[in-house]
Amino acid sequence: MAKNFLDEDGFLHKKRPKSKIFNVPPERASIPVNYYTDEELYADKGTVMVFDLEIYPNYFLAAFKNYTSHKVVTFELFPGREVFNYQKQLWVMHNFCLVGFNSNKFDLPIIWLALNGATIDDLSDAVMKIIVGNAMPRDIEAQYRFKMGKINHIDLIEVAPLTGSLKAYASRLHAPRIQDLPYDPMRPLTAEQAEIVKLYCVNDLDVTALLLKELEPQLTLRSSMSTQYGQDLRSKSDAQVAEAVICSEVAKLNGYWPKRPKIAPGAVFKYQVPEFVEYQTPVLQSMLQVVAESDFVIKENGQVQEPDSFNKLKAVKLGSSVYRMGIGGLHSTEESVSYKATETEMLIDRDVASYYPNIILNQRLYPTHMGESFLAVYKSIVDRRLEAKRTKNKVVADSLKIVVNASFGKLGSKWSSLYAPDLMLQVTLSGQLCLLMLIEMIELSGIPVVSGNTDGIIIKCPHDRYEDLNTIIQRWEQITNFETEETRYKAVYSRDINNYIAVKENNSTKLKGAYSKTGLQKNPTSTICNDAVINLITNNIPIEQTITECKNITKFVVARNVKGGGEYKGQYLGKVIRWYYAQKEHATINYVLSGNKVPKSEGANPCMDLPIQFPSDVDYERYIKETEIILYDIAYLKKPSQKSLFNL
Repeated sequence: MAKNFLDEDGFLHKKRPKSKIFNVPPERASIPVNYYTDEELYADKGTVMVFDLEIYPNYFLAAFKNYTSHKVVTFELFPGREVFNYQKQLWVMHNFCLVGFNSNKFDLPIIWLALNGATIDDLSDAVMKIIVGNAMPRDIEAQYRFKMGKINHIDLIEVAPLTGSLKAYASRLHAPRIQDLPYDPMRPLTAEQAEIVKLYCVNDLDVTALLLKELEPQLTLRSSMSTQYGQDLRSKSDAQVAEAVICSEVAKLNGYWPKRPKIAPGAVFKYQVPEFVEYQTPVLQSMLQVVAESDFVIKENGQVQEPDSFNKLKAVKLGSSVYRMGIGGLHSTEESVSYKATETEMLIDRDVASYYPNIILNQRLYPTHMGESFLAVYKSIVDRRLEAKRTKNKVVADSLKIVVNASFGKLGSKWSSLYAPDLMLQVTLSGQLCLLMLIEMIELSGIPVVSGNTDGIIIKCPHDRYEDLNTIIQRWEQITNFETEETRYKAVYSRDINNYIAVKENNSTKLKGAYSKTGLQKNPTSTICNDAVINLITNNIPIEQTITECKNITKFVVARNVKGGGEYKGQYLGKVIRWYYAQKEHATINYVLSGNKVPKSEGANPCMDLPIQFPSDVDYERYIKETEIILYDIAYLKKPSQKSLFNL
């Protein structure tokens, strides 16, 4: 039977045939490490330390790096080395603010176990229980009969968006070095290898510090909210913060903490159509009947099953646009289209302000197990946020925005105390039905709506019909008790409803999806191409000029997650790889496990370490061609078939 091995991110893989790739780490330029003296460590007491640990069958390492002084202190268990200094390690744990990544579930229970005198065998066994057996910290405490201490600690994994690995965030933040675990974690290390692993761990500390810096605004808000609500919210995601705040406030009114409701799989409920929702056209009247008569069933995972009857709602035609409706949201179905304002027509975006929160308040929707106390708490938070915005109290406004917006996602999670799938569905369907009312009213007046998505629409309005449009929208606002906000565009270039570039009248841009600015939520992908597109459509700067004049290599890099790891010319790179396209011929990057080519890696030159000087072999032509593809995708440039379709 095939054996297994665990990588440093905790994933279990089939063991590939014995290969030199994994056991020969690439040669890297050495990065100097500034280690603490005991006097320096004491002087920095009370500051912030990022920390991480590594464990092998014969080696345990806990490493700490100061966020401001950048000095490092390590604690090791390894044959033939200095005895583990338990007192010093314990002093560090209690005298700094410690910041880790996935540290609540992994690092802390292992470190505390080590501090309770565990052997390396015990530590290795506990690691396997956490990674393979999904053991929680309380399980480790119970099995090994110890208690974790109370410390000043922040875990960044929930604060960071989505579910990226530390390596993925390193690529998104353009860390100078992306480095994978250098040796198979199931094999003992030599003394020389242990030193290489230590340097690898210090690089992870640098990445954690980089992530901490990026998340400082979010952590500042969480610290402020922790003081306000009397609980530590620093390690929680937006949705977890929202749940904790709302539940604590509801508990004050009800006298008890809301318990997570148990809704059995197979439970059925119906959508309750608001009295004001009505349509004038047969197609929408028929659609409303389908929605009202459909049964919504709870699946095993606690989510709502979209009924088969909704297949009829995947192509609702209004005017020249086709809309797709589902339990998640409404969106139009245009692809590769562009719209421009002219001397006779305006391009207007109308978004509904605080759409989902106002649906909840207007319809007085609340989780049954919380009662109307939920509405009192929710309305108080919404009102306080609006007041903070009015008085320009940004910290309060931003913190309450987290609670208002992020709480909605918890309505659909069966693990949350806010769980209320019927309420979630009532909100999403009401939002779609109300938006379709507005679209129908505008279309029937002879003014075309060219795009719609979730909480807003884009209208191509003749100048002489602008007052008519405002009258229609005001009537809709009175009927539904919503408010809309207007933005005017010079042009909209759209690959599809979720990926577009909109140019505002002041020449700034609204970027969506693939064209949005890079950040923690997505891997970088030749962002120089997006820059070239934006410079062209806003300032008429030739794409060749933007690309060839840029000397920032991070604008040219591509980063990609590679399951099982990638290799280049027999050299193992890692599970997150980074490259730029070079002029001279290069081999492709390939999957280690299968040998298949990593998509779009032809001509790639790996740069797991960012070059200090801008490379002389960047393939500008490749980036120019990629930019031209984008211009066709968003219909800035028209293919022959598109020219025929648009009568150009």
